Amino acid sequence: MDIDIIEEEENPMLHRTDVRFEVTHEEATPSRLSVRDSLAAMLNKDAAEVVVHELDTKFGMRTTVGYAKVYETPEHAQDVEQDHMLQRNKITADGEVEAEPADEDEAADEGEAESEDEDEAAEDDDGEAEADEEAAEEADEDAAEAEEA
Repeated sequence: MDIDIIEEEENPMLHRTDVRFEVTHEEATPSRLSVRDSLAAMLNKDAAEVVVHELDTKFGMRTTVGYAKVYETPEHAQDVEQDHMLQRNKITADGEVEAEPADEDEAADEGEAESEDEDEAAEDDDGEAEADEEAAEEADEDAAEAEEA
C-alpha cells in the first residue's frame, strides 16, 4: 500500500492539518485503521493524532482517495472531533488507540466460533422448553385421570 499526499492545508485555529491523500493498493480497499496507521507513520505522528474521515474507491480501481485530519496532540483530537469519528478510528477517551486485529481471518473465525456456541445454547434452550411442555402435558393428563377416578 503506497500513500501519496495530494494536498495539505494548515488549520491553526483547530491545531490540525487537513490532508487529502491517494492510496494505491493491490488487494481490496484497505481498512480505515490500516490507512490511519500508515498515514501516521508517514507523517511521523502518533496514530491517536490522525482521524481518517473519508475513503473513496471507484469501482474496479486500485486507488483510493481519502481525507484525514492530523492533530498536534491526541487531546486536540478529543476536543474537536465528533464521538462517532473517534469510535470509527478506534481512538479512546484517554487518547490511546485500540489495536487493530492482527489477522482479519482469525477475528472472523473467532466470531464464527462464538456464533456457533450461541446457536448450540439456543438449541439447548429449545430442547429444555420442549421438555417442560411435555412435563406439563403429562401433569394435565394425570390430573384428568385422577378426577375420573
